[in-house]
Amino acid sequence: MKAISTKKAPGAIGPYSQAIQAGEFVYTSGQLGLDPTTGAFPEGGIKEQTRQSLSNVKAILEEVGLSMANAVKTTVFLANMDDFAEMNSVYAEFFSEPYPARSAVAVKTLPKNALVEIEVIAVKSK
Repeated sequence: MKAISTKKAPGAIGPYSQAIQAGEFVYTSGQLGLDPTTGAFPEGGIKEQTRQSLSNVKAILEEVGLSMANAVKTTVFLANMDDFAEMNSVYAEFFSEPYPARSAVAVKTLPKNALVEIEVIAVKSK
């Protein structure tokens, strides 16, 4: 196993890695919509946080030469399921067919009171 880290995504705020590569697979930790340069959420709401969260995932994957096209599974955690449609519209900007498998769940709260957190499993030889 190999830990993956990039300054183009927020650093881990606990005892975990931004991502782990295990063989052909890369497992990202959940990414909040935090701007890696400021450590703050972007102005706006769910769309802006979703865009930043997925930009963070993209940066992590790019660190090992992968792209969003290598994603095979995503999990989306929402603070409010009422935000699903807006999250989904931004999510669609980052993925194309064949889309990765996905779960989307509402949770009581997310770290730093985020509106969304997204994690991805990607494979090198898709």
